[in-house]
Amino acid sequence: MVCVTLTPLGVTVLGLLCERAMHPYEMCQLATARRARVVKIRPGSLYHTVSRLEGDGLVRAAGTDREGNRPERTMYEITDAGRKALVNRVSEMLATLGSDFPQFPLALAEAHNVDAATVVELLRERLGHLEKAIADLETVAAQADSAEVPRIFLLGDEYLLTLAGAERQWLSSLVKEIECGDLPWLTPELLDRLERSRRPRSGADKD
Repeated sequence: MVCVTLTPLGVTVLGLLCERAMHPYEMCQLATARRARVVKIRPGSLYHTVSRLEGDGLVRAAGTDREGNRPERTMYEITDAGRKALVNRVSEMLATLGSDFPQFPLALAEAHNVDAATVVELLRERLGHLEKAIADLETVAAQADSAEVPRIFLLGDEYLLTLAGAERQWLSSLVKEIECGDLPWLTPELLDRLERSRRPRSGADKD
């Protein structure tokens, strides 16, 4: 069988089908409820992913299902090859760092090109978004705890909550440093000093 590289949505679909057979609409509903914070879920993309997985032999049709007067829907189940591909991909993702380059670290690296007051304002705006994200994740965690959802199903959200909390703490400290001047911002004087430090030293300077 040809080696298949699973997309995040492909991993999500196979993970759902490890539980039981289901039709794409149900997959979409469950994926949105469980994984919307870690995977971009769009109905069209999910249906396309199921079709691709079927073509690759990782899932197969397993009959049809009908609810009330709705049209019949094709049910899908995971194949042995699909389980193997899922285990291999999840194992790879667990052990290695991602190769993508997120935008925020780059923005921080170039933030000195924006005036300090504006940077503080923008970071405070980001902190506001973080606060909402943390509140949402905490609500989900509380609801899951009330419903006695096993923790193993919540590790993704737990990780996101930990990252968001750490970022909030670090950004809050950074904003204070910029505001009080403990972190000197880019000035013509600083640029001049950097330029002079790069120039070759003369013999007289060496002495």
